[in-house]
Amino acid sequence: MEFDIISQAKTPILEALWQCATRINHAPFYTPGHKRGEGITQQLVNYFGKAIFSADLPELPELDNLFAPQGIIQEAQELAAVAFGAEKTWFLVNGSTCGVEAAILATCGVGDKIILPRNVHNSAIAGLILSGAVPIFIAPAYDPVLDIAHSITPEAVAAALAAHPDAKAVLMVYPTYYGVCGDLNAIAAVVHQHNIPLLVDEAHGSHFAFHSELPTPALAAGADLSVQSTHKVLGALTQASMLHVSGNRIDRDRLNKSLQLLQSTSPSYLLLASLDAARQQMALYGEELMTKALRLADEARNRISQIPNLSVLQLPAKNSGFVALDETRLTVTVSGLGIAGFEADEILHQELGVTAELPSLQHLTFIISLGNTVADIERLVEGFAVLGERSTQVSQKSKVKSQNQLQIPNSVSRRRSEALFRIPNSLLTPREAFFAPTETLPFHQTRDRISAELICPYPPGIPILMPGEIITSEALEYLQQIQVSDGYITGCTEPSLTQLKVVKK
Repeated sequence: MEFDIISQAKTPILEALWQCATRINHAPFYTPGHKRGEGITQQLVNYFGKAIFSADLPELPELDNLFAPQGIIQEAQELAAVAFGAEKTWFLVNGSTCGVEAAILATCGVGDKIILPRNVHNSAIAGLILSGAVPIFIAPAYDPVLDIAHSITPEAVAAALAAHPDAKAVLMVYPTYYGVCGDLNAIAAVVHQHNIPLLVDEAHGSHFAFHSELPTPALAAGADLSVQSTHKVLGALTQASMLHVSGNRIDRDRLNKSLQLLQSTSPSYLLLASLDAARQQMALYGEELMTKALRLADEARNRISQIPNLSVLQLPAKNSGFVALDETRLTVTVSGLGIAGFEADEILHQELGVTAELPSLQHLTFIISLGNTVADIERLVEGFAVLGERSTQVSQKSKVKSQNQLQIPNSVSRRRSEALFRIPNSLLTPREAFFAPTETLPFHQTRDRISAELICPYPPGIPILMPGEIITSEALEYLQQIQVSDGYITGCTEPSLTQLKVVKK
C-alpha cells in the first residue's frame, strides 16, 4: 500500500505528549496524584525510570479529548484510517474488548438478532449482555483430527440469514487464534445481499494491511467494521487497539456514543501515543518489518516440521472455513511426541526459555512478530529439538501408553462432535440470564437446567455453555473429558468443575 510518507511520518500525539512531559517551570495541580512522577514510589523509579511517569498525563488542553477530538487525536486517527485502509478510525484504550462490545451496541438493541460463531471472544458475549441482542449461533468449520475450530462458512451464514432474515448484523472472527482466515469476501457478499453490516473481530490481524503475503485485511475484503488489537502483533502498548469503519451501513454517531459508554473517561495518553507511533512505524517500515517476520516464521516452520513426530498447521487443499493462513502464526502439533501440549508448554517455558502464546491438548501456538529475532527462532527450534530427543529416549512401551492416553475413544469423539456442533436450545437471552437470580448446583444435577455461566474449554476454544442455554448431557460429558485430558476450562465459578451456576427455577 502506498502512503503519503510526509504525512505518515508525523506522530501528533506522541510529540505533544513529550512536549508536555518535558516542559519546565510548570506547577501541576491536576491528576494523576503522582504529579508527573514527582510522587511516584522510588521502587517504580528504580525499576522503570522516571521519564515514563512524567508522560502519564490527563486530558490537558494541548492533548485533545478522546471523546470529542478536534486536535492531535483527530489528526492521529485520520492518519491511522489512511494507513489501515479505513474511512474512519477510533483509538481504543480499553482493548479490543470495548470495540467488539461497541460494534454490537451500535447495530443491535434489545431483542434484535445477530448472527455470530460459537467460537467468539468473551467480549462478544459481553456485547450481547449489554445490548440485549439475541444470538443466532453458527458452528464454525471444525477439524476433528487436529481438534481445531476454524471460521464460519459462507454457506452457514447464508442458511442462518435465510432462517432469520430479520437479523440486524453478522459478526465473524478473522483470523482465529491459530491464524486461520475464512472466506470473508464471500461472507461479506452474502451479508450485504440483506443490506446489513458485517462486523469483524480482527484482533489478531492488524498487520494484514502491510504485506502482500499476508491475508487480505477485513475492510479490504468487504467488512463494514473491524476491531484490531494493535498491541497483539504490532508495536503498541498492551490494551491499545483500534476500531475501523468503511461504508454507510454503520451508524457512526451511535458507534461513537457506544464507545463513550465503554471507554475510560481517563484515557492513558501513553496508550494513545503508542497507537500513534505504531501506525507511523507500519506506514513507513511495515513491508520491511513484515518481510522479516515472515522469513523468521518460514525458518521456524521449515525446521520444526523436519523434527520427527512434529507437524505444523498448513493451509488445507479445500476448506471453506480455512481459505488463508497468517504465516506469522505458528501452530505445532506435539501429540506425536507422546505428550500433551500442556506438558510440552511447561517444559519449554520452565526449562528451555521458550514461551508459547497458546497451549492446548495437542498443539502449541506461537506469535512471530516484528519484535522477534533470529536468536528467538534458534531458541524455539532448539527447544523443540530437545523435546524430540527426549521423546526418542522414552521406551516404546511407555511411549505407546502415553500416546494412548491422548487418544479419545470413538464414543467420546461422537459426544465431542455433538457437544460442539449441536447448538443448545436457549430459553433466555444472555442478558436475561445474566440478570436472573441464580443458584449453584452439583455438576451432575445441572442437566436440563439453564446455564448462568459462559464456559469455554481449551481446546478447541468453542464455548460449550452460554448464559441462557439449556445444559445437555453431551456438554457435561465433553467438559469432563476436557478436564481429564488436562485442558483449560474458563468461565466457571468453580474451577474444579464440581459445581455449575444455573438460573433459579
